Order: sequence, then C-alpha cells, then structure tokens
Amino acid sequence: MATALFTHADALEHVTPEGHPERVARIEHLLHALAGLDLVREAAPEATEAHLRLCHPQRYIDRIRSAIPDSGQFQLDADTWLSSGSFRAGLRGAGAAVAAVDAVMEGRVANAFCAMRPPGHHAETETPMGFCLFGNVAIAAKHALEAHGLSRVAVVDFDVHHGNGTQDLLWDEARTLFIGSHQMPLWPGTGGAEDRGAHDNVLNLPLPPGSGTAEMRSVWTPALSRIRAFQPELLIISAGFDAHQDDPLAQLAWSVDDFRWITRALCDVAAETCGGRVVSCLEGGYDLGALSESGKAHVEILMEAGQ
Repeated sequence: MATALFTHADALEHVTPEGHPERVARIEHLLHALAGLDLVREAAPEATEAHLRLCHPQRYIDRIRSAIPDSGQFQLDADTWLSSGSFRAGLRGAGAAVAAVDAVMEGRVANAFCAMRPPGHHAETETPMGFCLFGNVAIAAKHALEAHGLSRVAVVDFDVHHGNGTQDLLWDEARTLFIGSHQMPLWPGTGGAEDRGAHDNVLNLPLPPGSGTAEMRSVWTPALSRIRAFQPELLIISAGFDAHQDDPLAQLAWSVDDFRWITRALCDVAAETCGGRVVSCLEGGYDLGALSESGKAHVEILMEAGQ
C-alpha cells in the first residue's frame, strides 16, 4: 500500500498581503521538501457545496463567495484575507480532505496527506477566522460518517493554536472524538480542559509556553489511550507544524523528532484500531524551514506506516 499526496496549484492562488505569515511560500517550500518522496500524487478536486454544507450553512458559503475580490485583496477580519483565487483554493482544500477520505476508505491507498492552503481548523460554523475559510477536517469527518457509513471517527490536532473551528463544528457530533494539544495562553484563547463537548467527545490538552518533548509526551500518552478506547474506524489529523521551536507565532519548543514521535504514535493507534486508515491535512507552520523539515518527517512516517 502507498501514501497519497493531495495538492493542487490553486493553493498558490490564495494570495495574502506582503508580510502575512500564511503565504504562498508555505506550500512552495513544503512541496519542494516532498518532491523526492515516492508518493501517489493526486490533484485535489473542488469540494461540492453539499460537502461544505456538512458543516457550514449555505448562507455562510454564499457570504464567502460574494466577498471574493476581482483583484487585490479583501480583509475578512484582522487575520483573514481573500484574493481572487481564495474561494477556489478553499474548495480544493476541503475537496482534498474529502477525496483523501474516499481514497483511504476505498483501500486505494493506506493513508494520505493533504498539502493545501488556506488552512481550516479555525473556521467555525458561520465565522471565518485565523486564516481559515472552511473546516476541512470536520467536513472530512462528517463525509466519512455520512458517505462511508462509519460510526466513529477520531480527529486529532497538534497545531500550536487551538482548533476552535473543529471543536465548534464537531461539538454536537457524538460519532466523533476531537483531541487537540495547543499552547495556552495563545490566540484564539479557547481550548480549556473544561471543554468536553456535548457528548464527552472533546479533549483539549493545553500546554504552557516553553513546553517541549517531555510536556508534549506527558499529555499525549494518556490521550492516545483515549483514542484506543474510542476505537475509531478512521483517524483524521490536523497537522500544524507551528509548535516547532523556530515558529514565529508561538512559544512551544517542539523539535522535528517530536513531530515524528506524535505521527508514529498516532499511526500505531490507527494500526491497532482502524486498519491504519489515516488522513492528514496541513494546518499551520510559519517558519519555512521548520515547516518543510517537520512536514517531510510527518509524511515519511505516514509512508512507513502504510507499507
């Protein structure tokens, strides 16, 4: 079995202002780092509006589409910008996640990584924020439940910022388990350990600034047992690489080896519970060198697990 890479040149058409951390160069550098790997390379399709409506109402989809400028940029909030190619890039980000679920569930590949932007885990039901337009991993999870008839899907997020959008979109979904580690305090200011979800289906793992290997493993080791107990039929990862010690937007102290460790641990749990079925989607990571090296390490572990 092989590992699939879902990406598309439309990710380069979401253009943010000069100096913005979520920039075109992120995908360019990451894809360069992945260029030599033996991956099944797939063009990310556009998600349909029916896919988006699994998590977002039609009025929200229409609002994002209508805000797209013909040229230049339009600012949705303090952090989130649109250019003429942003809606199409957003559709392909969600579409990559959906197509990756299909490829893994149908047994065409062992696992998959989606290298797209803008990211998605901050997009709430009707609120774009934190560079994000659509809740890619939550859409993928809902698609897996509805289109493939699954009963249990686990979504795991190790981005340095809390996946408030994913939590919002899956809060009432008893068939999902959402677990995420993140720096606290840090934007967006959510993700307290007291948040449990409507069905005890949310587990937040806040980490203080400066946390490194020991602190990360101390919270993730019991969390891995929680995933095993849930017995997911599919594992979806929000793979943010901004917990790296070199990232400019936060203050965690993870190394590339930490990303290898968490990826391998999650793949081991998936092997035990769901036949190794893993779909991973790029979220943050804003130091280009750290993103490239950590992202490559993440994909290499997926490849090892998929053999």
